[in-house]
Amino acid sequence: MTLHASGPLWIDCSSSKRYRFHDDHPFHPIRLRLTEELLAACGALNESHLLKPGLAVPMEELRGIHRADYLQIVQELSEDEPSQEAIDQAARYGLEADGDTPYFPGMHEASAAVVQGSLAAAEAVMSGRTQHALHLGGGLHHAFPDRASGFCVYNDAAAAIRWMNKRYGAKVLYIDTDVHHGDGVQWCFYTDPDVFTFSIHETGKFLFPGTGFASERGASSGYGTCLNVPLEPYTEDESWLACFSESLERILKSFKPDVIVSQHGCDAHALDPLAHIHCSMKIYREIPKLIHRLAHEYTEGRWVAIGGGGYEHWQVVPRAWALLWLEMSDHPLLAQIDASPLGGPLPASWPQTASTRRPSPSELPANWLDDSSSWTPMPRRSEITAKNKEVLEVALQHLG
Repeated sequence: MTLHASGPLWIDCSSSKRYRFHDDHPFHPIRLRLTEELLAACGALNESHLLKPGLAVPMEELRGIHRADYLQIVQELSEDEPSQEAIDQAARYGLEADGDTPYFPGMHEASAAVVQGSLAAAEAVMSGRTQHALHLGGGLHHAFPDRASGFCVYNDAAAAIRWMNKRYGAKVLYIDTDVHHGDGVQWCFYTDPDVFTFSIHETGKFLFPGTGFASERGASSGYGTCLNVPLEPYTEDESWLACFSESLERILKSFKPDVIVSQHGCDAHALDPLAHIHCSMKIYREIPKLIHRLAHEYTEGRWVAIGGGGYEHWQVVPRAWALLWLEMSDHPLLAQIDASPLGGPLPASWPQTASTRRPSPSELPANWLDDSSSWTPMPRRSEITAKNKEVLEVALQHLG
């Protein structure tokens, strides 16, 4: 496959921003707006990077992942005034009004737009239009064929992976760095030898969704194409990165994919309110750097990146996702970030967004990276590190 020399593409998230439950829900599109503002303030994002996805609802791709009855109930619950019959069925499909993933008007169209964005990124990379494409509106990795789960209605990652596999015969490596196990994507491809799913996350012993243990390795002809590294609560940067880098190097040598799809949930940060991993912004500089290098070593640069979780909307997500784009686009600002212990200052003009939840100026981050030396050290650091190493050894046993 001949790859073009065009720069990386940013998939326009205008339609994906309609994916919004309610103002108090932690999964809120303000994360996207703040990230775009940060990159624009740096001069790192402009119209030349943008690719607008198509507007047609990708029903064929949705049917390839989700059951017909589930697609039907999502559409019925998307009405401004759903029928009582549909409301009575909502809980069965994970869409109860007072649950984690409540139904909302326009839900089907908004969820389909998320899928369309990730498909556009996949098409841009696999067609050779670009080597790298980013759709931050995507990453809804918990959705199952028959139900919504964990803020996720339709599984855009699974849809894009299946499309690449079906259309191009591509072997796909899926990397999930969200603090929550990438369960929906894993189970979609658990018996598929052409899709490798790798998830590094806080152990399911303590955190939703309660899965993702090292013993989950795939089944049938897909045995060996699934790797989970469940980390201990309060894991810090060095242990997290050691587990991630060793796993990823081993996977690529063994599986030899044609394309990488990476999910960039950024909720393993110490400030995230929904988990217990204690990492700093350092891992969000190192994750894309490593994936970028390995993509050029193993997949001729083919790399599709999508968003995911992350619930500290102001201090964490914009910096983490901006660092991802800076790496994908080889932006010269990275040299400054890497040369400074704290990465250098953020633009003084950021953020522009007005919100009743906007932190005070003293609570907003001043630099790209964190001064983690000022944080209280974890008292069980050596024990946590040793446990993570032990789990990693078990997880890697089945790789060549």
